[in-house]
Amino acid sequence: MRLGYMTWGMPTVPAEESIPFLAGLGFRAVELTVLPHYADTLARLDGPVRARIRSLLAAHGLALPAIAAHFGLLAPGEGTAAARQMADLETAARVAPDLAPAGAAPPVLDTTAGGEPSAWDAVRERLAERTGQLCRAAAAHGVEVAVEPHVHSCLDRPDRVLWLLRAVGERNLRVNLDISHFDVQGMDVAAVCAALAPWSAHVHVKDQRGRAPDFAFLVPGEGDFDCAAFLVALQAAGYAGCVTVEVSIMAQRRPGYDPWDAARRSFAWLRAAFDRAGVGEG
Repeated sequence: MRLGYMTWGMPTVPAEESIPFLAGLGFRAVELTVLPHYADTLARLDGPVRARIRSLLAAHGLALPAIAAHFGLLAPGEGTAAARQMADLETAARVAPDLAPAGAAPPVLDTTAGGEPSAWDAVRERLAERTGQLCRAAAAHGVEVAVEPHVHSCLDRPDRVLWLLRAVGERNLRVNLDISHFDVQGMDVAAVCAALAPWSAHVHVKDQRGRAPDFAFLVPGEGDFDCAAFLVALQAAGYAGCVTVEVSIMAQRRPGYDPWDAARRSFAWLRAAFDRAGVGEG
């Protein structure tokens, strides 16, 4: 497994600055966030910028396992909003391969479902249809799609994730396993890993405290999540990819949030967890 960091926690920092900084801390992988209001928006990622990113990744020895394109598969309402979000997701799939260094596999397209947990029965067929549409568009570029379950979305439980995988039936549909969304629901971490790690192309980790609905996502090191036990469970389930820190919007909204310091603390926390778990780096 590799130690990674997601630029979700560095919304104002462009890749030209985040990549050398994260490599200098000791991270071995980076997940770029390509959403509006982030430094590396899809609109910014023209040919010259993509070439600079490829060069920087190669020069600093960083893998690009995924890009974060959390536009959401279930846009509020229908019509124009849904079409625009699907178009953005398909653009991200087209751009993704051109960000990877020469010889590297394209990054996984990491996205979310949206919707409310109580709406699952009403929206699941529409979610499967749109997920399939995105998977087919991404397959044309050799890109895998990794849908990320969320505590407050319709895709909030392992059984629902497994239903979606079966219903869509596309070979390039995978899971982005962010264990925090299951942990704050009080689910057994090892059981979640056993169910979903075999389907997971990428993994997120945060720190957190409490149980839904009374919980908080935190900067790594501030909470009580046992990251070492999670790493052991991942390895036991056969996962060997990147483990990428995400600093949530909840943590970023606190007064005085410093993206550089959050990255430093995240590396120290994740490095210590790897050491306690005795998990090797691939």
